[in-house]
Amino acid sequence: MHSFILLQRYFYHPDFTIKKMSRRSGRITLQARNENAPETNATLSRKRKSDECNKKMPSAAKKQSYEIQNRWPEGEVSPCVLIETPHKELEETANTSCFKRYRFKNLFIKPSPLPSLSWASSDDVWIKMLNKELKYTHDKSLMERHPNLQPKMRAILLDWLMEVSEAYSLHRETFYLAQDFFDRFMLTQSEVAKNQLQLIGITALFIASKLEEIYPPKLHEFAYVTDGACEEEDILGMELIVLKALKWELCPETVVSWLKLYAQVDSLKDGPNFLIPQFSQEVFIQITQLLDLCMLDINSLEFHYGVLAAAAFCHFTSFEVVHKVSGITWENVAACVSWMAPFMTVVSEQEKAELKDFRKVATEDRHNIQTHTDYLGMLNDVHVRQQENTDRLSPVAVGGVLTPPKSTEKPLGQ
Repeated sequence: MHSFILLQRYFYHPDFTIKKMSRRSGRITLQARNENAPETNATLSRKRKSDECNKKMPSAAKKQSYEIQNRWPEGEVSPCVLIETPHKELEETANTSCFKRYRFKNLFIKPSPLPSLSWASSDDVWIKMLNKELKYTHDKSLMERHPNLQPKMRAILLDWLMEVSEAYSLHRETFYLAQDFFDRFMLTQSEVAKNQLQLIGITALFIASKLEEIYPPKLHEFAYVTDGACEEEDILGMELIVLKALKWELCPETVVSWLKLYAQVDSLKDGPNFLIPQFSQEVFIQITQLLDLCMLDINSLEFHYGVLAAAAFCHFTSFEVVHKVSGITWENVAACVSWMAPFMTVVSEQEKAELKDFRKVATEDRHNIQTHTDYLGMLNDVHVRQQENTDRLSPVAVGGVLTPPKSTEKPLGQ
């Protein structure tokens, strides 16, 4: 059995064990009636009345009305429940330049760095991306809600999800969506048990793959990689729980989507289509390796995704370039750049990341496939360096070892 399937080397840990789920989630199956059945007179009468009502109904009310074709005999209870989707309130922005006045959580937004787009307004695209930074919130305080969990458990789980993603040739965006779903879900829960983490993680990847992949793996394949710890029914049951907790808000701007935007703006020349990648694949995978390592650390959730991507881009270019492609000031990114420095040091000491060939993946898409390396070992090295820096800056380290005063210097009576 492949190494990515078995979790013994990660999850058989004194503080973190994965057990087989015993509870099964029930499912309700609704059998639809034959769609080709002839309509009854009562049905035709109801449709004519509905058409007459719609003609009299104002246009504003029409938008709120819904029409369902009945597939069950008259008098029986409908097997469906229609829930109206709440309408989003459109913001009236007569002057598109008003976004310059917005202030987002320690992030002052300047005019859009995007070039003129033929298919959309660059200002509108930029504002929508920035608004998602506010809508999809994440915070490292999620661990405070789960006293039985430790930050290392999250790192182990995300590392394993990377390994599964590479095994199934899933895109980087798929993994980062799963990471976002997991962190935001945990922020809505409290006192989650350790033996639930693997189920939540594989469910988040299952949801993300259905959103992002053209041909996502089948449900039984996600259950298979857990080596019997999670059954298909368990994943389906958890899927509903996660979607409800997230309120079906499943379209964040992830760290890797921000990075791709920055890299594209930096490399774009006059003329080429903005939607066609112009940046170097080799440089891109170097930066993503740094971000992959950083995301395993719970402290990465202190920063906006856009700031994390900008800080990583800064380590491989310069702040002048970062400012040009993001509009972020040094004051807003300095803390993240400093925090990321030990991660960058550890990454630079490793072998340079190389593009990998994947079956049925085009050459121009190789850099978009999530890869995995010994991230847990690298993370441990980062924590060692962080502790060394802390010790170096401590008062004892700065002033030397504290020694008692000489006997002649002691006050009388001692």
